[in-house]
Amino acid sequence: MKKYVVAVVGASGAVGEEIFKILQERDFPIKKLVPLASARSAGEEIEALGQRYKILETTHDIFEKEGVEIAFFSAGGSVSAEFAPSATKAGALVIDNTSHFRMNPDVPLVVPEVNPDDIIQWKKTGIIANPNCSTIQMVQVLYPLHKKFEIKRVDVSTYQAVSGAGKKGMEELVMQMQKFFAFELDECEPKAFAHRIALNLIPHIDVFMPNDYTKEEMKMLKETNKILHSDFALSATCVRVPVLRSHSEAITIHFSTEVEVIQAREILQKSPNIVVVDNPQESLYPMPALATDTDETYVGRIRSDLYDKKILHLWCVADQIRVGAATNAVKIAQKWTQIQG
Repeated sequence: MKKYVVAVVGASGAVGEEIFKILQERDFPIKKLVPLASARSAGEEIEALGQRYKILETTHDIFEKEGVEIAFFSAGGSVSAEFAPSATKAGALVIDNTSHFRMNPDVPLVVPEVNPDDIIQWKKTGIIANPNCSTIQMVQVLYPLHKKFEIKRVDVSTYQAVSGAGKKGMEELVMQMQKFFAFELDECEPKAFAHRIALNLIPHIDVFMPNDYTKEEMKMLKETNKILHSDFALSATCVRVPVLRSHSEAITIHFSTEVEVIQAREILQKSPNIVVVDNPQESLYPMPALATDTDETYVGRIRSDLYDKKILHLWCVADQIRVGAATNAVKIAQKWTQIQG
């Protein structure tokens, strides 16, 4: 089996750290690992794949210098915009975890369980985009149902963990909860979020657009149809919640035909990467505590609308650092290596 020189840009971040774990768990064929980050983090040591590595600074010539063949980018859109072209120029495949390239018509946007055939389009630019974390778990659920019943519209409300904002988001929640138990919560000045996140919900993720939807909500709308090669209507409301890890979603799906819950449940049970946990009488349903540190998307609370048999409601949860970012990216790389032979 061919082995690859693999770089991780954003090696010191939450997603970068998770990519190292998943590369090891999945026994990815690595000849050499190249951890990259900003000048501020360069020189720090990290542990990955059972070894100690020194982080190198991300520069335009580092990819050619190190002979990088696959580069995972997870350091923010501006970093991808600046350095991804240098990586592809050096001959590397770029798998980008940011939103920068997602809607570029020449860049495939891939969830391997849904549209693996789109990977072949990487040749156009040398880049494959990883979708938004909330989009990934949703399309894994929508895809098998859309194939069978044809979706006409989707309405989704997300309950997104603070780790979606990176380490700073997790640290802020922990710090504020500590302040709460010390009766000092009023002293907390929000930095990672627009408001205090401890014991609170914030219906605001990313910036607001002129149409009063947030950028996060618009990402879900546009990305879903690109991945599914569809054009059905969507609406999203994205909410930050005081949970450390794993995003939850309440999804309402309108179909062109009537759908039986039993049939929908059977389809989802047979679908890749989905685990159905749906026995409310026994208090069994997906929760962040169940999904965290796993690679599956959990689905439950599957029920018919009380007024329209063409409408189905369900609840899904997934670890957004793994399913929604790192694991999806590594799965893309695995599929790509298979295509390369």
